[in-house]
Amino acid sequence: METVLIIEDDSTMLRGLKDNFAYSGYNVLTAAEGEAGLKSAIDAKPDRLSRYYAAKINGYEICRLIRKEKLDMPIIMLTAKGEESDIILGLNLGADDYVTKPFSIKELLARAAGIFAAAEDDEQDAINSTALFWISHREN
Repeated sequence: METVLIIEDDSTMLRGLKDNFAYSGYNVLTAAEGEAGLKSAIDAKPDRLSRYYAAKINGYEICRLIRKEKLDMPIIMLTAKGEESDIILGLNLGADDYVTKPFSIKELLARAAGIFAAAEDDEQDAINSTALFWISHREN
């Protein structure tokens, strides 16, 4: 069973994502704040890493740090920031996909399934622990 780590400070969003991923057959871990979630991602290296927002460390910074640590995990950014410059920044920092709010949970689950399938086809990913990482940004 694949593991998803959901890091989310909004308790309602956290519960909704957790319930939907669990219902879809994933083992779900959660963290309510960014620094703890980043530590969990680096230390535990779950199979898949889900959504992230932190007041102290923003999502772009988490993406950059994950790539700096050379953790081989697909990253999907889930965010309210939908300007072209935001999308380009996220992709340039190493995100593999970028989903804007509002979003469809069915589409999000389909994107996750696609990344799981791609990782299974990649021999290197079969050797290394991989992760799916959603980074959320609040609109200011």
